[in-house]
Amino acid sequence: MEYPFYTADVFTDAIFNGAQVAVFPAASGLDESQMQHTASELNLPATVFITPSEGENHFKMRVFSAQKEIDFAGHPVIATAHILAVTGAMETREGHNPLVLERKSGAIQSSVTVEAGVPNFIQFTMKSQPIVDRYVPTEPELAEILSLDVNDLENKKFTARLASCGFPYLIVPLRHYEGVRRARFNYKAWSESSAPAMAAQEILLFTGHVPGRETNFHGRLLGPNIALHDDPPIGAALPAFTGYLCSHEQIRKGTYSFSIDRGDERSRRSLLHLEMDNKQSDQLTIRVGGQAVVVVEGTMKIPPSNPLAF
Repeated sequence: MEYPFYTADVFTDAIFNGAQVAVFPAASGLDESQMQHTASELNLPATVFITPSEGENHFKMRVFSAQKEIDFAGHPVIATAHILAVTGAMETREGHNPLVLERKSGAIQSSVTVEAGVPNFIQFTMKSQPIVDRYVPTEPELAEILSLDVNDLENKKFTARLASCGFPYLIVPLRHYEGVRRARFNYKAWSESSAPAMAAQEILLFTGHVPGRETNFHGRLLGPNIALHDDPPIGAALPAFTGYLCSHEQIRKGTYSFSIDRGDERSRRSLLHLEMDNKQSDQLTIRVGGQAVVVVEGTMKIPPSNPLAF
């Protein structure tokens, strides 16, 4: 059968930037094997399959990478909401339009803002229970792991910590944007340090020193399973990152709004907007928002399932 699909660049307002996501807005009839084959064929960071659910603007979503099913990542949510809105699959009117996307692990409450008939901003809400640990490698170890100098590390306003909302990240603050871009993962230094004793396999680097970039933070992921020149999306790390921020004493109770970008002009820059409600409790509410643009519209011929292939 032939299934319509779209690709969108997410967390950006310009094509050839942001994270690439494919969305099949009418995927009824496809089973898990067909979905995985399709995602592997497209070979994008995420491919989303949508089926209707009960209620106005309620849909079920399943997300696959080229290798496996993904339970959560921010960019598929933004892409899905944008495609559902621009194709008319969801009902929209001027202003904010609620949207519910159901995953296996629960529903995601979302909103599509329409201005002059055009969807221009998507935001979704999630709750997390971050766990933060101060047991991390020493600064000299971190510098070696990142192929940087110890003086590149920030240790006054923020310090390196381990943060997890189900998937752990070693979060390391740096003094300057240039340090984040210059960092290179050193596998030998990693294996010889105390880092393998942690559960984290990904390092989130960030800096608050981003002159001229119209954002509060700049972030980048590194790790033993991330290729040298890869600059992967950071949306899945945001729950851990907000928990990390709230673990610092200067982040007092209240609601905070800020933005973080990733990538540069050569590596598909993304811009993510966040709000977090810091109640200094175990549970943290965050809202993640951004824009998306449609790049490709087409159809795919998907053959009958071969369940033995995966």
